[in-house]
Amino acid sequence: MREFDYRRATDVAGAVALLGADPDTRYLGGGTNLVDLMKTGVERPTRLVDIRELPLDRIESTRDGGLRIGATVTNADLAAHPEVRRRYPALAQAVLAGASGQLRNMATVGGNLLQRTRCGYFTDVTRPCNKRIPGSGCPAVEGEHHNHAILGASEHCVAVHPSDMAVPLTAFDAVVHYETADGPGESPLADFYLPVGETPHLETVLPSGALITGVVLPPAPVAARSRYRKVRERASYAFAIGSLAAALDVRDGVVHEARLALGAVASRPWRARAAEEVLTGAPAAPETYAAAAEAELAAARPLPHNGYKVTLMRNLVVAVLTELAEEATR
Repeated sequence: MREFDYRRATDVAGAVALLGADPDTRYLGGGTNLVDLMKTGVERPTRLVDIRELPLDRIESTRDGGLRIGATVTNADLAAHPEVRRRYPALAQAVLAGASGQLRNMATVGGNLLQRTRCGYFTDVTRPCNKRIPGSGCPAVEGEHHNHAILGASEHCVAVHPSDMAVPLTAFDAVVHYETADGPGESPLADFYLPVGETPHLETVLPSGALITGVVLPPAPVAARSRYRKVRERASYAFAIGSLAAALDVRDGVVHEARLALGAVASRPWRARAAEEVLTGAPAAPETYAAAAEAELAAARPLPHNGYKVTLMRNLVVAVLTELAEEATR
């Protein structure tokens, strides 16, 4: 590991100033992803700015009935918070599905959003990777890609975003708030992650040196009846091969509102707007759910060894929406 300097920030402005002074500085929250990447040589910062003592560790209700979640709130505290469990149950379920208890005690909300892909070519510094070294190539296209993207990829990168938490946050229209040397800013999470295109090394819309200060969830009554379902290769702690955050409002046998986001299928959490459009106003029936899944997955472009994800996600959408609709009639 490269030798590095360590500073502990005492206020947000000071943290931003420390990062702006050196482009090789990184913010340190829980360190559950960054430290691993430092050990493998993917990340080689000259300085770490510890932000864990900043006053960003609260979950508060907003005036309009939403929730404001601070960037240093731990995943454990987020999943256990009574208002998260009551108003956005899929979010609590996603966090609990995302890691072991020990990691949840350390990992933070801001760090979770910024975690890097687990693609084996990205984490292996002996191999080329456009995300790590722009222009070096993407060996996953012809190599090992069984758990790679089927939506929104390009010839330059087919890696997927690993976050569970970000999937329901995307479904529920969360907004990321951040601070820069020039002042505060915000971005809807649906627009926060950049399309892969020809520049997969550019991952988010965050300005250089920006510090995520929190995430705001707007009020969403439909989210109170929501679910996160994760499919993985083993029942214990593992990254998803496909996941779904879904919420459904069914009235008199008709879908009044639907929210869907897919995980582990693209370089960012995938808001399933085509599926939502098919569902809204349609009968709450398995045929409708299947049609919604087909509409969303029509854009899928699987690689030779990950086409199974198309079938997996189609079945996952139908199964979860069926369960939610049945619960609504009880």
